[in-house]
This record gives sequence, C-alpha cells and structure tokens, in this order.
Amino acid sequence: MSDSLLHYAPGWPGIAPRWTSSAKTGIGTALNQHSKVWFTLSHGILNEVYFPRVDQACTRDLGFIVTDGHDFFSEEKRDCTFKSHPVELGIPVFELTNTCDRGRYRNVVLQKVRFEPLQGQLSDYHLYALLSPHLANAGYGNTGWMGDYKGTPMLFAEHDGASLALASSAPWKKTSVGFVGTSDGWQDLSQHYQMEWEYTRAENGNIALTGEIDLAACNGEFVIALGFGSLWTEAGQHTRSSLLEDCDQLRQDYMRQWRNWQATLLKLDDPVREHDLYRASSSVLRAHESKDFLGGIIASLSIPWGFSKGDEDLGGYHLVWPRDLVETAGALLAAGAVVDAVRVLRYLEVTQEAAGNWAQNLWLDGRPYWSGIQMDETSFPILLLDLLRREAPDSIGKLDRWWPMVRNAASFILRNGPVTQQDRWEEDAGYSPFTLAAEISALLAAADIADLTGHKDQAQTMRDTADAWNDNIERWTYATGGDLAQQLGIDGYYVRIAPPDVDIAGASSPTQGFVPIKNRPPGQDGKQDGEPAYHIISPDALALVRFGLRAPDDPRIVNTLRAIDALLAVELPQGPCWYRYNGDGYGEHKDGSPFDGSGIGRPWPLLAGERGHFAVAGGHLDEAEALLTVIENSTFDESRLLPEQVWDVADLPARELFRGGPTGSACPLVWAHSEYVKLRRSLRDGKIFDQPPQTAKRYLVDKHVRQVFGWRFNNKTRVIPRNKTLRIVLLTPGRVHWSVDDWKTPHDIDARDTGLGTYIVDLPTASLPPGSKAVFTFYWPAENRWEGTDYTVTVEGS
Repeated sequence: MSDSLLHYAPGWPGIAPRWTSSAKTGIGTALNQHSKVWFTLSHGILNEVYFPRVDQACTRDLGFIVTDGHDFFSEEKRDCTFKSHPVELGIPVFELTNTCDRGRYRNVVLQKVRFEPLQGQLSDYHLYALLSPHLANAGYGNTGWMGDYKGTPMLFAEHDGASLALASSAPWKKTSVGFVGTSDGWQDLSQHYQMEWEYTRAENGNIALTGEIDLAACNGEFVIALGFGSLWTEAGQHTRSSLLEDCDQLRQDYMRQWRNWQATLLKLDDPVREHDLYRASSSVLRAHESKDFLGGIIASLSIPWGFSKGDEDLGGYHLVWPRDLVETAGALLAAGAVVDAVRVLRYLEVTQEAAGNWAQNLWLDGRPYWSGIQMDETSFPILLLDLLRREAPDSIGKLDRWWPMVRNAASFILRNGPVTQQDRWEEDAGYSPFTLAAEISALLAAADIADLTGHKDQAQTMRDTADAWNDNIERWTYATGGDLAQQLGIDGYYVRIAPPDVDIAGASSPTQGFVPIKNRPPGQDGKQDGEPAYHIISPDALALVRFGLRAPDDPRIVNTLRAIDALLAVELPQGPCWYRYNGDGYGEHKDGSPFDGSGIGRPWPLLAGERGHFAVAGGHLDEAEALLTVIENSTFDESRLLPEQVWDVADLPARELFRGGPTGSACPLVWAHSEYVKLRRSLRDGKIFDQPPQTAKRYLVDKHVRQVFGWRFNNKTRVIPRNKTLRIVLLTPGRVHWSVDDWKTPHDIDARDTGLGTYIVDLPTASLPPGSKAVFTFYWPAENRWEGTDYTVTVEGS
C-alpha cells in the first residue's frame, strides 16, 4: 500500500492497556504438537489467545459489536446474556452465542458464527468484529494495519517477533485500525452507531482492529479465523488456509484427537456423578501443557484480576510452578495417563537448577520468573519420581538415570532445610508443617532410591536427617497454651508457620515471634511486626497426615482440626470451604474491588479436596464424597472450570461476584483440577493415592525414632533432649573444637563428608545428665581461620 493510501490513526499510543477477566468459562487447544495456539473464553467471547507458547498471551479479546446504524449499540461481552456449554465432556469445544473450534494443524482459532436477529430483519443490523492484540505478552508496542494475503483482505498486527491475522469467510464491508480509547472501533461505533473511521494503520501502541461483516453476503452465517505466525505472512497463510477448509470437518478432527486421549484414561467416572468434573478436569490438565517444552504445564491460562492489570504483570499465572506441576503430574498418573506424567518428570529433570533446587516459578524455557526458594518445590519432584517408581516402574526406565536429579535435590534439602525461605503460599520464611512434611517425605523417598542405586551411605544420612526433623516438628510448629487455645478449649495446635529464628532466640515454642502477613497493608490494625505466630492457623498442618507423618486421630491433629474449623471454615451454598489462613489478604477488597497488593483472602475449593483426602485417611469415605460434591458445585454455570477462590459474602452483581461463585482470581486453576482428580482416585482406592509409603511405615507403624539431634547454622538449637547425640551439620569442610566440661578437656573432630554437600560431626551428648552443656567452635582449614564464636547447647531435663 502506497503512503498516499495510508490513513494513520490518531491518538497515539492509546490508553494504558489492560488484560481481561480471569473468570474463564472455557479453555482449549488442539491435541497435537503442530498447532501452537491455546484459546480462552469468558463473558461469551474469545479472550486471551496464546501463541507460540502457552506462556505467551497474544490477544486481550475478540468479540462482536452490533449496531443498527442509527441509535442502537450492543457489545457482545457487556450487553448479552451468555451461556457457555461444552459440546462433549472432556473435550474443549464450546457452544456460546457462537461455536469456537480450533484448526487441526495450523496456528489458527476458528469461530463459526450464526447471527440471528430477535427483532426485525437481518438488514436492520450491522455486525462488527473487534480484536485487541496484545502480542508477546504486551498491550503496548503493537502495530496494526489493513492488508491482504494473496488477495484475501485481512487485519494484521505484529509486535516483538509475533504476528496475527484476522479474516472472515464473509467479506469485510469496512475495516479500521486505531488506538484504544481514542481512535479505535469501539469509540467510533459507540458514538456514531456505524463505522465512520477507516484508519489503515496504527503503530507502536495499544491498538484495536475492527471489521464490519457483510451480513447480507453470508446470510448471517460465517467463519472468523484468527491466525498467528512469527511473520505477518505466516499468520496470513495459516488464516487463509483454515478459511479454505471445511470448518465442520476441522471440528471433527479436533474432537477425535481428544476422544482418543480420553479413551486411554481410567474410568474413574464410572458411574458418572451429577456434576461430574473428571473428564473436564483431565482435559484442563492436558490443555495447559506446552507443545515445545514437553511436560511443562502452566498454572493457569489466566491473569488474576487481569482487567485491572497491564503490561507490568508479565507472567500472570501462565508460568510453571514446580509444586503445581508435580500436583498435576500426580493427577495425570491417578487418571492413568502415565506417559503424560513421565513427560512432566523429564521436564523437571532438565529444568533443575545447578544448586539442586527448582525456581519458585519459571517460563517454559526454564528462565526463573520470581526469585524465592520454596523447599517443598525441591521436595516434590523426588516424590513424583518415587510415585512413578511404585505405580508405573517400567515407564521411567533404569532408576540410575534419575539418581543425579534425586541426589542434587536431596543435597539442596539437606543443605538448606528444615527452614524454608517461603512457605507454599509464597509469603513467609520459617518452619512450615506443610514444607516439613514434604521435606521429610522426600528425604525418605530419596533414601530408598539411593539404596536401589547403590548409594547406601547417602541413604543413611538422608534417613537420619528425616528422623531428626520429624522428631522436632512439634518443637518447631506446635503451640501450647495461649489465649487462642484457651478460647477454643484445646491444649494446643499446629501453627501455619513459625519464624525461622525460633531456635536462635532460644525459644522452646513457636508461640514466640511474629509472622508478617505480606498481603495486608503495613501496620494494619496497628500490628507493625505482623501477627504472633501462635495466632495464625492454616489447613497446611493436615499435610502431616496426607504425607503419612502423623495419624489422623493423633490428639494434636484433632486439636488442630478443631482450630481450623473454628477459624477458617465457611459455609457456602455448595457446602463447607476453607481459607488459607486467618488474616489472609490475597483476594478482593471488602467492596469487591480487585486485589492490588492487599485485600481479603477468600476460600479455596482445592482446600476442600485436601480436606477430603484427610477424611479418606481417617476412613470417612462418605465425608470425602460430600467434599467432592462441594468442589463440583464450585464451578460457574456449565463451564466445569474450577476457580482458585470463591466469593464468601453477599452478592455484588455489579462486580460479578456471587456467593459461592468464582472470584476475580485465577480460573481455571490447574492445581484445583489436579486435587479433584486425585480425590476421585483416592476414593476409588479407599486410600490416599499419592501418600508416600515410607513415612507411614516408619513413623506410624514402626514408630522409628532416631537418636540424633541436629545443629546447623540456619538452625542453631540451644537445647537438646536427653539421650540424643548432637549432630553438627556444616556446608564446608571444618574441624569442631568442643568440650563438655567448660573447656577443661577440649577435643577436636574433623567433619565427615556425607557425599551430599554436607559435613557432619557427632558429639557424644547422649550420656550427659540434664543441665550439662556442650560448648564448641569451628576451625576452617581452607581459610586457615577460627570461627571466633563459641556455641553452647544445654541438655534438657527429663
């Protein structure tokens, strides 16, 4: 197109871009590695489309506007009552006002549309397609233009190596490209009720593409094709090719691939429940997987509260969280999708950091996004390997192949545990019952793998550490006495997390110290330093049962359950749900406005699944079935998609918040669907599917207690129980200079290399009477220096 024909849009660069609603009613992708687009639906229209990877959004939304050319304006997503209905359970094809299909071997999303006037004639109306490109995860910096591919008129956009093309099987009557909020089609149509602006190009901004469908030429039935490529020509070719195909045939091909995969799964839905989510959940798990980085599964095809977020929220939830990924792999295995679960294990193997851990979250190519360290995320991959080893040993080949991954992960746990820099809610450091359960279970699983691969010395070190940490769970995380226990009529309970300096301060109980609530405004309620640790309760403590470390009828667990239900349970229309912890601020504000760094935490349906697994552990299968129903009734309408959180107070229709329904956080949350699938399997088996057998046998059956008590620089205990050997754990070679008689008789012992990145010395404290003191310091031969500080550990009384 010559410069003389170009008609540049005014109003650069447009208003600040925003993403769209996270309350999805449908998601999908073709079940092959050729088509590298993923679509999402919300409010009756197409929302974010991801290309060429499932962690890269390329559009905000694509919907229709209807006018009569005079005084009528109706936008599909705002002015229509919509209904989302899956065409077939377990297959991500949906009927809305239109029917959305995916192309089989191309990077194209197809929508087959039939426009039926409810009043008047077809000729009384104008229909417009409005597309908001957000290529390469960005609203700003997009350039759009009107052009053609081989004579087929199309609207194009490009940004940062990604391009899209929008075309229609019906002719375009008019087209325009403008800047959002100033010169885009929405502004034009809302003011004039017909297209008066026909801009041909808009560069480097927040843009929108608009095209009027020739309804008379197609009699109201047409196909919209949205194609993608690295170049505009590639996008154009994909788009034109798809328009030339039979749309109904493409849909059948798409559905056949999904049916074939669903047929390989276990029939955990036999008989089918009233609001069964098994097939929908399994398809959600599979649809979130990358097609380039096989086994990489993102947390959600959504951006929480996306309508209030701009380009600054680059990752949203379309990132990989190793914890969520292992939960998903466990669900795939529970459903019988062994090959899919093994792909996840291989992805974890290749994305393990050199230090042995996994990033807090990461892009599909392995680049870390956030920089936190969560010790459960290093533990979970070991547990996944062990689960596969037990459930499908032939699928993983020779176990020796996996030993380097296991060794490096176990080494990281040994070197950095038991404290975690962040708990599983990604907020606080310290001693978390959930994280401790994961670490201890992983060490015992790793020890079994070490034995099976000929590394028995390392196996013993892992078991010794697991035993020592298991013995200390109550010391670190069980609060006794205090006002809350008295109020609840119990003698104690496990706290959500205990500050990491509990032992450093010489405290014998986690009730000392404060836990900052990081998603509440600083100083809220006058609490500048956070809440006392003994005031914060979480369902996380039930992981001690889920992972097999404590029995469901253990009095301390029973006490904690009473505290959880008193402080965290809420009765919703679908039944009981639970909050993450009391005082949580991750959720909408009181008025329903979106989370903006602070807010009020809302109930999580996946916690009903975790509570269901607790019921299974106690043999209460009817209770677990009831909780399964709670999860099934936590979806919106017929979407069968599970949200991260549900609304817990009176309806706020203006905010689209209804009691028991999804909030503006992530939907779907893959983790929630994973928990549902695993609960289905656990109910079928009559036992917890993913419970590690090592912990239950060692601590509940054999009741094994190791006579070792650890001291390390990140856990400087000042007291040791009677009859325990004090084990000093170092991260570098060193010599321990020690005495048990106030330096009258000093001794020296060189630390022993465990082969796992730690060096240990055992001091003979087991025979010392109560009140005795062991004092020690260190000499570091590599640096030829003394530590310069004496440390003292006192033997407790009986």
